[in-house]
Amino acid sequence: MTDNAEQTSYIVHNAADVSRLINTSSVSSNNARMIVALALGGIFLDAYDLGALAFGVKDITAQFALSATQVGMVVSAITFGAIIGALLGGYLTDKIGRYRVFMADMFFFVFAAILGAMAPNAEILTLSRFIMGLGIGIDLPVAMAFLAEFSRLTGRGSKAAKIAMWCPTWYAAISVAYLLVWVLYSFLPDSQSAYLWRYIVGFGAVPALVILMIRKKYMTESPIWAAQQGDLATAVIILNSTYRIPATVGSSAPGRQQTNQVPRPWTAYRSLFSGYYAKRTVLSSTLSFVSPFAYAAIAFGLPIIISTLFAQSLLTTILASLALNLFFAFTGGVLAVRWVAIIGARPLAMAGYGCQIVALIGLAWLGKPQDTLHALYCFGLLALFLFGQGVGPGAQSMVYASLSYPASLRGVGVGLNQTVTRISSTLALFIFPLLTLYLGTQLFWVIACAPAIGLIALKVLGWEPVGYDVDAEDYSR
Repeated sequence: MTDNAEQTSYIVHNAADVSRLINTSSVSSNNARMIVALALGGIFLDAYDLGALAFGVKDITAQFALSATQVGMVVSAITFGAIIGALLGGYLTDKIGRYRVFMADMFFFVFAAILGAMAPNAEILTLSRFIMGLGIGIDLPVAMAFLAEFSRLTGRGSKAAKIAMWCPTWYAAISVAYLLVWVLYSFLPDSQSAYLWRYIVGFGAVPALVILMIRKKYMTESPIWAAQQGDLATAVIILNSTYRIPATVGSSAPGRQQTNQVPRPWTAYRSLFSGYYAKRTVLSSTLSFVSPFAYAAIAFGLPIIISTLFAQSLLTTILASLALNLFFAFTGGVLAVRWVAIIGARPLAMAGYGCQIVALIGLAWLGKPQDTLHALYCFGLLALFLFGQGVGPGAQSMVYASLSYPASLRGVGVGLNQTVTRISSTLALFIFPLLTLYLGTQLFWVIACAPAIGLIALKVLGWEPVGYDVDAEDYSR
């Protein structure tokens, strides 16, 4: 790669040049920032949907006369869909490109939200949740690929910081869902209160449609992916238009053709378990299992937990859930974005797991509070758990998944990560109602095992992805 000082133009000869230009870019582009924001849109909808349905479980159970097992099937159907979607989305992201997959997956969100709001029975509601899961599973691998491939390697706005932004985005969406529940709860007549969950779920179609329209206007293909397909001309166009990096294709550069960096269909998943990727995959998969298990149990069960701890009205439950997510989980996520490029993903994840272990042991030990003081202690411990999730494993597990693999394997890498994540979430969401029924507050002892395993894995395997140019591995083999 050469630089012409008079024209301040870069000559691109291969995909490695494109990757280096993005990694070292100091130019701030509004288009690039918009693409990053749009990449977070699907994550917002994923979290919104989780928070929206959490408040409707009791009404859904009553309306459809569901058993505890049937409730588990309804709430976990989304993760069954996401398991399939993640495998499919990871493959398609690397095979046909980031842009095509990204434009298609929003239709799942729109259709599923409308179908769920109008569901006449538990079977249709479960189907709508499954379809929503397909969209979420497909969206996450491509979203993480965009965040990694439209960001510089180090400094403010680095790859790690942009990927970590998924975490405060998640908590912001949860808070929006709670705010909407609060508003509707305050204004809906009593005769409609049992249908509150339908309004909340159906409203999810509105932001999905908005995101779809904006994506159509601003999204482009990843220049790194385009270059790896041999399409340097398209990659250079994106560099100029999106990044404002003046670049031209070198005269000696190859024409449009497939390169050996493109993973073969499905066999790319085997690469994740070979060579030095095996250690990274084991660590990333471990974090991807234990972190969502603990968080899904606490986050989805938060309204139930709060009502159990405080025995207050629905309004109290709504406001307490909103405060915990907005002031503690969201704050932790914002700090993770600011600190990850400085401190690293591993120290932050370990600190977050430590906070969660202390919080969960404290909740198990205190049990159901008998007075106001003990209730406040429990509230503080829930706040500590969510803060630890935001600053630690919530943000950093995705950093590990996205930055442990180069661009040629990133889609399948995140796809595998999301498959493990959704299996864990499915297990947590399915057994949480049963654990609550049979163990009460002692279920916190079971949940505490998850962060303990994550802490041990980080200590033993010790891989730090922040600041490492993993994309360069595509061009050194």
